[in-house]
Amino acid sequence: MPEPAADQPPAWGSETRDERLARLLAKARALPAVPGVYLMKDHRGVVLYVGKAARLPARVSSYFLPSADLGPKKQRMLDDVHDFDTLGCETEWEALLAENRLIKDIRPRYNAMLTDGKSFPYLVVTQREDFPRVYITRNPSGVRDDGTEDPLIRGAKVLGPFVSPGALREAVQMLQRIFRFRTCSLDIIDGDPRNRHFRPCLLYAIGQCSAPCADRIPRDAYRADVDRFVRFLDSKRSVMLRELTAEMQAAAASLDFEKAAVLRDQIDALRRLDQRSTRKARWQPETEIGYLDPRKATRSLQRTLGLDQPVRCIEGIDIAHLHGGETVGSKVCFVDGRPFRNEYRRYRVRSVEGGNDDYASIREVVSRRYRDAGGGHELYPDVILIDGGLGQLHAALEAFETLGVRPPMVVSLAKKEELLYVQARTEPIRLGRDNPGLRLCQAVRDEAHRFAQLYHHVLRRKRTLDEE
Repeated sequence: MPEPAADQPPAWGSETRDERLARLLAKARALPAVPGVYLMKDHRGVVLYVGKAARLPARVSSYFLPSADLGPKKQRMLDDVHDFDTLGCETEWEALLAENRLIKDIRPRYNAMLTDGKSFPYLVVTQREDFPRVYITRNPSGVRDDGTEDPLIRGAKVLGPFVSPGALREAVQMLQRIFRFRTCSLDIIDGDPRNRHFRPCLLYAIGQCSAPCADRIPRDAYRADVDRFVRFLDSKRSVMLRELTAEMQAAAASLDFEKAAVLRDQIDALRRLDQRSTRKARWQPETEIGYLDPRKATRSLQRTLGLDQPVRCIEGIDIAHLHGGETVGSKVCFVDGRPFRNEYRRYRVRSVEGGNDDYASIREVVSRRYRDAGGGHELYPDVILIDGGLGQLHAALEAFETLGVRPPMVVSLAKKEELLYVQARTEPIRLGRDNPGLRLCQAVRDEAHRFAQLYHHVLRRKRTLDEE
């Protein structure tokens, strides 16, 4: 494998275009196989483009292959590229942050400047709240259209800009598993007696939030986790690991074993940060959706429903009975596109026992399940999916109208034609059979149906044996 040239590249114009691209290809293939950032430069040393890579040789060499097709804008860049520099990073997340810092400072000619009217996304960590929140915004100044200022921005730490909103959300989601900061919009006040009676959302159940909304963590401990998160963004992972290790040893020496255990878990999680799940590592064995990319499916569903925020939590509702007997309801939960069995629930329908009324059954189950959320004591999931067609959707919406707080999004999925009915829309959405968002909805619906049928058969068997 050829070694990269130690001296300066040949003078501009002394090579043919093919010779220049072949030289750059050889240099790219000799790069170390690590994550990093690359800077394409012209013959004067001016940076033309900044990009990030999970593996530098694979990504950079792809520009100079004879078959490379970079699109109508970046393809012209090959006529100007004379050399490139690289900056190695320890992780893909560090490469993401480094790329965005460089783009902000250099403003390269061939980097897209988001001409669709949107601004770059920024990451905000509030500072003036008792329990700081982390969220993504495209309005870092905090000035709204009506001229008022968002109070959350005052004194907040604003990081960015970032080029890829999807990559930024992915990084925040990954780091939330380690530092367990909140991303919700709740106004949480330390010492508020109502916190003790609040039911935390599913992020607490899956270990991605420490639930300050429900008094599950003291204020000082929570702020220490947020401070570590901010420090991680500003430093290399190896530096952060050394700092956390020293902090853990100090806590253990002072017999503060609870703090030491928290730091130990964060250290282990940081060391596993780049590990990827495999099909063998199933989150729930009851439902196999390994053929479906959960991340791609949730993004597809977000686009289909026109939601501003990512779809993190989906709950599915179904009804099962036989000629009106032993009517039961089920609620299943999917988090980040995967089933989460700890939040599955069963309901024995009593208000319509002996009658074949799916609509009334749905109204009862929905009212019982979301009573706390409707009273402001719990958060709704991002999407609630009802098994059925337009009638079942209307029955669920009638139940929600009796509650004080409305859910963000309610849909229903009809069998056979697989039409997706959405609240406040007169016409259903027809998606292709291979659409990832539709396949995710089908997985939720089928799991709700399976879970409801299982409970229904248990009750029927119990009733039959008792009669005998």
